[in-house]
Amino acid sequence: MPRKGKGIRIVIGVSAVMLCLSGCSLLPVEEKQLKPPLAKPAEQKIETVEVKQGDIVKQVTGVAAFVSDKMDYLFFKQSGGRLSRINVQLGAKVKAGDVLVSTETDELEADVRLQEIEIEKIKIELEQALAEKGQGDPAVKMKLLDLESAQIQLNLLKKQLEQTRLISSVDGIVTYIEPMELGEQVSAYKKLVTISDPTERKLLYEASDRGNLAGVQINMKVSVKLNDKTYQGKVVQTPSTAPASNNEAIDARNAKSVVIDVQGLPSGVNIGDQADITIVTEKRDQVLIIPRSGLRTYLDRDYVQVLDGESRKEIDVEKGIVTDTEVEIRKGLSAGQKVILAN
Repeated sequence: MPRKGKGIRIVIGVSAVMLCLSGCSLLPVEEKQLKPPLAKPAEQKIETVEVKQGDIVKQVTGVAAFVSDKMDYLFFKQSGGRLSRINVQLGAKVKAGDVLVSTETDELEADVRLQEIEIEKIKIELEQALAEKGQGDPAVKMKLLDLESAQIQLNLLKKQLEQTRLISSVDGIVTYIEPMELGEQVSAYKKLVTISDPTERKLLYEASDRGNLAGVQINMKVSVKLNDKTYQGKVVQTPSTAPASNNEAIDARNAKSVVIDVQGLPSGVNIGDQADITIVTEKRDQVLIIPRSGLRTYLDRDYVQVLDGESRKEIDVEKGIVTDTEVEIRKGLSAGQKVILAN
């Protein structure tokens, strides 16, 4: 009996173990989490260019317009008058003595005419006195004084009348008219009309900024292309040599303009016609050149990055001529080195 009980215990133990194992197999098996795939780092694209040797030219290019080199600026010398008439239009041809602009006269024209009649009366009375009493008579002397006084008054009235008119002093073309309304008060010394002599022509190039004219000097040669033909010119005025004027608009224009004298122009060139101009300000032959995007600047430091094997290397450089697209390198690099361009 004891031996049988022992066997039963063994059977029960084995059964319990099997039950545990089978029970464990009934539980869901957790799936193993897959590791995320490693992202392949993006390859950094490096753009390089070899340092080359060649010529570099810094130049000013643009479109210039022909203007008159001889202009007459018309303005009133006194303020307060009211605009009454503008007798010309833009582009009109005028002659010396033409009245171009008038202000209200306040009956000055009638006063001038009345004074002229008064002088005529005095002259008649003077002739009668001379005929009746002779040159030395006091009545004749009085008439002479009356005539002188009347003439002075007439001159003053005529001067006042002249101040109500702008009169052209030269033959030419109207190239500017200040926009004003009739009845508007005029200001002293404000330019209202510009008369230009069409026979005196020069090219005017106005840059967007004075800095764009850096390096342009008097007497520099200029290549002028007009109607598919090339003419030679020279710089005759720069911002630093422009004469001062009493007009702010003219001073502002001159501060960023150059004036060019062109030789051998055809007769058909008119004021307002345009031409392409090129002014070479600097030129160096057979120097080291890199693209402008290869030069890097930090504070006062100029440097480049070069490809040295598989790595980058910074090198300080000394630059020379700088154009819109290229840079002359005077020190720091040699031909053939690969410069990394800035993105």
